[in-house]
Amino acid sequence: MSQEDGAPGIDPVSGGPAAREVAEPSPQEGRLERAIGAEVRRLRRASGATLAEMSVRTGISKPMLSKIEHAQTSCSLTTLARLADALDIPVTAFFRGADVEREAVHTRAGAGARIVARGTRVGHDYTLLGGLRGQHKRMEAHLVTLTERSEEFPLFQHPGTELLYMLEGRMVYSHGESNYELLPGDALQIDGNGLHGPRDLVELPIRFLSVVAHPDAGIEE
Repeated sequence: MSQEDGAPGIDPVSGGPAAREVAEPSPQEGRLERAIGAEVRRLRRASGATLAEMSVRTGISKPMLSKIEHAQTSCSLTTLARLADALDIPVTAFFRGADVEREAVHTRAGAGARIVARGTRVGHDYTLLGGLRGQHKRMEAHLVTLTERSEEFPLFQHPGTELLYMLEGRMVYSHGESNYELLPGDALQIDGNGLHGPRDLVELPIRFLSVVAHPDAGIEE
């Protein structure tokens, strides 16, 4: 076996460091350095300082500062502390954007799932705009449209907090023993454990946004 292309005794094709090389780094690799570098550059520019001026303030060489801002090196805690002191900010400010990717839900107009619920047959329409569900959160948003009056209105009860934001029309909304008149632009935040729902549809059609934030699993209200 020829050894001209590799270290003595190591086949570059079947083993050795060459076999562990990758064409490009993992998306997670260098993520922290990129986040810190971007924040250092943003905060330095916001302060009005040049690289040369920041070098004087911190005692860190200009080439090193450039490497930090371009994520070409990892910062020690001592270096971060010097930068934080010079910018008069907490060290933790450099870690913004270094967190894991966060969930988001984008629902285009008219694309939400229609929810068939009690009252649907008499013109009470519920459209799911999206829900965020995670280890510590669960949130659902609905666009509610009421187009017909009925003798009996559905009542709701659930753990968590609900926010109603009135978009169109006029109605009286009940929560527990209280009643609230809602007009466009009005908001009502309620404890979901109390019985609630429309009581009187004063001016149709009625549209409002309902956002329910459920409590963490295992936490009692």
